[in-house]
Order: sequence, then structure tokens, then C-alpha cells
Amino acid sequence: MSESDAGFIGSRSTKHNPRLDEELEHETQGMMKAERATRSEEWREVEPVGEGQPDVDADPAGSLTGGVPVGMTADAVTARAELARWLDRADFPSTGPELVEAARDHRAPDVVADELSRLPEGEVYERIGDVVRALGYPTET
Repeated sequence: MSESDAGFIGSRSTKHNPRLDEELEHETQGMMKAERATRSEEWREVEPVGEGQPDVDADPAGSLTGGVPVGMTADAVTARAELARWLDRADFPSTGPELVEAARDHRAPDVVADELSRLPEGEVYERIGDVVRALGYPTET
């Protein structure tokens, strides 16, 4: 086996034969380019929601997975999750300006950096819960 053959084999799946690998690659390329299913056999498509059936929703009835903790609102849960999404454990303990800088380093949206810039000066925050309380969001009781 030549060196070029070894490179070619290394780029292929070890679970399928080369023909099936090419079919799978062709199928996914069409979906990626068309941004929709590309199968010609209708029976292979996902069946649509039936008449009179509720639509499938990632967030049914607007509820959060696991619900809202006692003492909090859905908006507060969403705000805390959004802030926590852009801050790592390694970013704590930090002051407000340091958290703004950390969020920007993590490429957080301007809305998140603006919210963090509201933090009172001179305080050190140990965790995201401290940040949320300092911003005036309700927390679980």
C-alpha cells in the first residue's frame, strides 16, 4: 500500500464501504446546500404534523425546560442563562469592568456587555448568582 493510499483510507469511514460513504456524503451535501431535505422518495421524508395536531415546538407553551424556580420569573431565568452563557468559571472572581472585558473576549453580544456594565463599581463577584443579584434580577428562594 502506497503512502497516498494510506492517506485516502484514513479519510474514509471504517464502518462503511467506500460506495456507502460516497452516498452518505452526497446526501448530506445536498441538505447543507439546499437547507432542506433532498430525498426524492417521499416516503423517506419526516411526516408532517397531522391535521388538528399541535405543532412540534422546541419550547412548548413558552415554558422553560425544568420550569421556573420559585421566586424567579421566566425573564430572570433567561437573563441569567444568557449572562452565564458568555462567562466562564475562570472569569470569576472579578469586578464589573473585568466581567465586561471577559464577555467581550468571549464575543458576547453588545446587549450582554451593556448589561454587565451596569454592575456597581468596586464590587468583586464570585459567581454568576452574585452578578444576577447585583443587577437586580430576582433569584430563587
